Amino acid sequence: MNKIVPHFWFDTQATEAAEFYTSLFDNSKITNISQIQNPPPYGTADIVSMTLAGQDFMAIAAGPYFRFNPSISIRIDCASMKEVDFLWEKLSDGGTVLMPLDAYPFSKRYGWTEDRYGLSWQVMHVGEREIEQKLTPTLMFTKKTMRQSRGGHPFL
Repeated sequence: MNKIVPHFWFDTQATEAAEFYTSLFDNSKITNISQIQNPPPYGTADIVSMTLAGQDFMAIAAGPYFRFNPSISIRIDCASMKEVDFLWEKLSDGGTVLMPLDAYPFSKRYGWTEDRYGLSWQVMHVGEREIEQKLTPTLMFTKKTMRQSRGGHPFL
């Protein structure tokens, strides 16, 4: 089975962001950094391959042509409140809080933030539940697409 490797688009900070993200999780490292020379006016694009909590991710620094938004975020399942607090402190520093770190009906400790690079993270205490996958890319459907995600499920 082919796997999907999430690929994050940054203006200029792909390497900086990758260094930050790999510092936060066990079993994480930058596996490759390469550059693509583009013709003017685009210039050089850095491409970074990394492993975060044992999962493959990629990042590109290719200019201001795409901006992150909260419809795509990474959910982090945490076994302890201490881990939630640590990750929340690091990821929300210099970012924008979308849902404050608090108790909610679905989690005793949960928060949703955009980090300093604009990427959205949902930090969640899962209690005694076994964590099979530490990081889970999530999609949020709104307006016309709300409640329509099942239609795309067979294609994943």
